[in-house]
Amino acid sequence: MDVFVGTIMTFGFNFAPHNWALCNGQQIAVQQNTALFSLLGTYYGGNGTTNFLLPNMQSRLPVGMGQGPGLSAYTIGEASGTETTSISILNMPAHNHPISVNNTAATVNVPTTGVAIADANGSDPTNGDAVTVNIYAPAAPNTVLHPQTCGVSGGNQPISILQPTLAVNYSIALYGIYPSRN
Repeated sequence: MDVFVGTIMTFGFNFAPHNWALCNGQQIAVQQNTALFSLLGTYYGGNGTTNFLLPNMQSRLPVGMGQGPGLSAYTIGEASGTETTSISILNMPAHNHPISVNNTAATVNVPTTGVAIADANGSDPTNGDAVTVNIYAPAAPNTVLHPQTCGVSGGNQPISILQPTLAVNYSIALYGIYPSRN
């Protein structure tokens, strides 16, 4: 197969073919790979005098370099993104959680001796008497409840933002036809 030096292809097997190398970020000697180095340089890393790095496609998806209308700009060799993220108050849209309350009277029976939620109307909660009490607020219009009507919930565990994937072998041609510029 005649390919350009530096061509990256996917293969359905788990090794790099003869004269190809896995795109796993490995270090390559400049002196033994001058043609490939002249094309890649240090886009993917290395010191540029004795070595350079091949692209590392492990757990990565390729994206075209440049910037499309309304899209992010990418330069060749730039790696970005993450597989998980944690949602915090900083990246949540502004929202609220309304609650509904009414002013209907409620009756609470405290059947256990020595346990009560309130002592009202002169009853004796230690004897298990029924207690009728408005435990929220006086029955008046526009009563303000406690400001923390909703508490924190969740375990702050990162969530996956990884799109469905299928792992394949990315390999780069070490040798081949040297590409000419138009």
